Amino acid sequence: MQTAKILLKAENISKSFAIDNNHQFKVLDDINLNIYDKEIVAFLGKSGTGKSTFLRILAGLMSASSGSVTCNGAKVTTPSHAMSMVFQNFALMPWLSVFENVALGLESSSLGKPVIAQKVQNMIDLIGLSGCEKMHPKELSGGMKQRVGFARALAVEPDILLLDEPFSALDIYTAHKIKTDLIELWESQQIKTRSMILVTHNVEEAVMMSDRVLIWDSNPGRIADEFIIDIPRAERNKRSVLDLVEEISNHHHTQIANAEDRRHKQLNKAS
Repeated sequence: MQTAKILLKAENISKSFAIDNNHQFKVLDDINLNIYDKEIVAFLGKSGTGKSTFLRILAGLMSASSGSVTCNGAKVTTPSHAMSMVFQNFALMPWLSVFENVALGLESSSLGKPVIAQKVQNMIDLIGLSGCEKMHPKELSGGMKQRVGFARALAVEPDILLLDEPFSALDIYTAHKIKTDLIELWESQQIKTRSMILVTHNVEEAVMMSDRVLIWDSNPGRIADEFIIDIPRAERNKRSVLDLVEEISNHHHTQIANAEDRRHKQLNKAS
């Protein structure tokens, strides 16, 4: 992986929020990360470890307190056209149709309306939404809503797709189907996305989908460990990854226990 091209680079990222005039709460502490071409990286950790905050900093949706992010060699200080995000809560505009929701990301481009319309229709067909173009979000199931979210994110042809727990609100069958479809589109290069970052609480999901799993720790948030998933994706099933899932789960639970211990010590010290 180290010989591949670096698409995204985060250097010394820290983030703090003001509690009052005299106190800051540090959410992220001095994080360094490279995202390489043709890889899927999972951020695995409990709520409160700063995973989603870090993802938004990478996307240019939030500024870091210190450090820098570069994508394709260019500094990221505002939302980058090279990255697109899929959210947990779908984030669709309820007054817009499926077609109009998918077209949202392309409206600020210099492409003409006929080109945009063709790109939107192509993505709708590719993601499995043909025939739903005129429907509105209230008429869609959760799985179909999330397919619209993926179609909107992929229509702009980002180099990096950022996934913020996009499957957690779906039932197991629907989540599995969308994951499988996404991986097939990516591996067959039917979408132009080069790499993906997945934020998740689900160990099995992280192992089944990604090439690297980064374990997050909290108080403050940081990357505590890394696991390389060297089982070919086509050979991954519950039996083949069982030992790895158990190893990562045990490690993850240890990190949670250590973080809770640090938090209690901080509270006792403050009191």
